Amino acid sequence: MDTSQITSVHLMKGVPDVIVVGGGPCGSVSAMHLAKHGADVTVFEEHGQIGLPSHCAGHVSISGLNRLRLFPLPAKIIESTFRGATFHSPGGGTFSVRFSSPVTCSVNRALFDTYIAEMATAAGATYELESRVGSLLIKDKFVKGVVVRKKGGTESVPAKIVVDAEGVSSRLVKQLGLRTLDRCALLNAVEAEVEGVRNVDPDMVEVFLGKEYAPGFYAWLMPKGNGNAKIGLAARSGNPKELLQRFMFKHRAASDKLRMAKIVQIAFHPVTLGGPIQAAYSNGFLVVGDAASHVKPTTGGGVILGMTCAEIAAQVGVESLRGDDSSASFLSLYQKRCKQVLGFDMNIMLRTRRMLDAMSDRKIGELISLCTTLGLDKTLLNVKDIDFQGKSLLHILGSPRTLSLLGYLFFLYLTANP
Repeated sequence: MDTSQITSVHLMKGVPDVIVVGGGPCGSVSAMHLAKHGADVTVFEEHGQIGLPSHCAGHVSISGLNRLRLFPLPAKIIESTFRGATFHSPGGGTFSVRFSSPVTCSVNRALFDTYIAEMATAAGATYELESRVGSLLIKDKFVKGVVVRKKGGTESVPAKIVVDAEGVSSRLVKQLGLRTLDRCALLNAVEAEVEGVRNVDPDMVEVFLGKEYAPGFYAWLMPKGNGNAKIGLAARSGNPKELLQRFMFKHRAASDKLRMAKIVQIAFHPVTLGGPIQAAYSNGFLVVGDAASHVKPTTGGGVILGMTCAEIAAQVGVESLRGDDSSASFLSLYQKRCKQVLGFDMNIMLRTRRMLDAMSDRKIGELISLCTTLGLDKTLLNVKDIDFQGKSLLHILGSPRTLSLLGYLFFLYLTANP
């Protein structure tokens, strides 16, 4: 079934059990698991096609997809697979980690999102496209549904639970007066499809560090084959489009690969790095994905962690429906379970992000050089999971190379120059 076959006709069977706001992967994963357990689920998506417009590079871990029982994906969805990454320091040094088999892949986000939506539809969820949720219906301090704007007008749709998967805008979270994601940790990102790329290793993602080109984060390059690639960056300051042009044509390592490249598609989007919001639940209400800031503070990747928590939201939603209890007290189980799964790793990643933000380009260069000198690539080959980075660190903590690096990181942290 292709995207055009995902119906925008709402088959009213009485009051839906659950309304999901947003048809991205997190919203669709929640819808799929709710529907699998017999819930009557309606997904409202404001755009006319699932997955478009795309605002994400689509770089995901294969282990994460396996854990979510989504791998292998249909071949048409996967653009490239990667065995590792090369990190470029601001001063020109490099450090590479190459695994014996692919560990990540680049997916076509439109096809990937559609694939998850199709699975949700097959499970029994109903999708309504070109339907923008403008606000929540609230009665006696409980969310009781949504107000939806469609081509034909505005409609109030009741529900027992609303799952908010609307993204970083967090409009519905604000309406409830909940604390939204940390705006100070929100970066502006740009992602582009380019052709005419040269001198790239098709098996490796490339990461470029340095405040001159991506202040507060990094730039990236993901080969797609045949001279095509995805490139992008995120930054705390500056114009992302101007920074991308500077990166393509002036960065000493990137310009060798990109100076002849042509941008064929470009998109801009925010990235949240501040860690999960304080409360992703209220009476009759759950928040998933970017709106809940279920995003890795280290890399900005949110697809796997977001879908992981979206599945937890569905589990709690099913229990809520069976017990006829949609109170905040009961739905707080969602927050507790997410914290059990993500809490330790999020804490480590937040501390790592703060440390990296505090380091000067010179010290980042020293860090890259130390990784190479220590031969840390050999230790990192033992890492089995790049999504839960705190647990991965524990796994390699006994290595002398890791202990040496951690000691140096602590020194850099204490002496960092912003």
